[in-house]
Amino acid sequence: MNQTKGNIMLGHGSGGKMMHDLIENVFIKKFNNNILTDQTDSAILNSDLDNIAFTTDSFVIDPVVFPGGNIGKLAVCGTVNDLAVSGAIPAYLSVSFIIEEGFPVEELEKIAESLAAEAQKAGVSVVTGDTKIVNKGKCDKLFINTSGIGFIRKENISIGKGSKVAPGDFIIINGTIGDHGMAVLNARESFNFTIHIESDCASLNHLIKKVTDKHEVKFMRDPTRGGVAAVLNELALKTGFGIEIEEDALPIKKGVKAMCELLGFDPLHIANEGKVIMVVPESDVQSVLEILKNDTLGMESSAIGRIVTEHQGRVVLRNQTGGSRIIDTLSGDQLPRIC
Repeated sequence: MNQTKGNIMLGHGSGGKMMHDLIENVFIKKFNNNILTDQTDSAILNSDLDNIAFTTDSFVIDPVVFPGGNIGKLAVCGTVNDLAVSGAIPAYLSVSFIIEEGFPVEELEKIAESLAAEAQKAGVSVVTGDTKIVNKGKCDKLFINTSGIGFIRKENISIGKGSKVAPGDFIIINGTIGDHGMAVLNARESFNFTIHIESDCASLNHLIKKVTDKHEVKFMRDPTRGGVAAVLNELALKTGFGIEIEEDALPIKKGVKAMCELLGFDPLHIANEGKVIMVVPESDVQSVLEILKNDTLGMESSAIGRIVTEHQGRVVLRNQTGGSRIIDTLSGDQLPRIC
């Protein structure tokens, strides 16, 4: 069978020749490296560091192809970023595909190619994986599960915990918010807005390393589902301090802002896939911003707020007129299937 033509059949998940051919001609071909080609049940990895970061995630986005990326690229970016914001250097990924019977092989190959290209760009290797095929109607096109391993220096272990955060520290984000959620929603619902919005989907590990190599970062998180609001509320509850953010400091594209206003969304609650929130000491703010802005993934970076002793455990937005409002976490998911 020509693996670039036709559709996925149940036989592709049988464990037999059809499955072997699919793995060889699509996945091994795209993700090729010395560890993966051994095709052992467990990948054997080498490390000179004592501390290992491990994460896993699943991607069920609808549609699987969207402006600025597809589910393959997203699977790499999401997992790489989860490692990077924990202070780790991403190194290895596992990738598992759950594919609906009838899914075009040609489209699967394009997604695998995109996944491989983003992994190479991020400097990580896909070293193991799995493929399952389910009956038509039992899965919506394609789901991907990834796990990631990274290596972390001892001085960075507390970054994900936020245990060093203190009043006076500043909160920085590396660019505009809400791009991913609005791009996917527009593609899914076919609103036909004249504005063009692309997902910010990107691997941030190289950008983050530029900062952590030179400066202390007290906390990092990528504001995916739940957006910036969810991350800041988590940080406020975790530390017990208050957080104040400035409305006029929030970087938001005009198209995203307009779409949110039309649909009744708050950009602070919209998912991002190429953004990182950092908490740094006040003395380092300008230097960190300079590093970020000299990178294409951080050109629109902004210091959006700070840690305060007031209104403990809450996030407060100061608006341009001098007023304020509490930014809470949503109780549910306003945009399902967004990642």
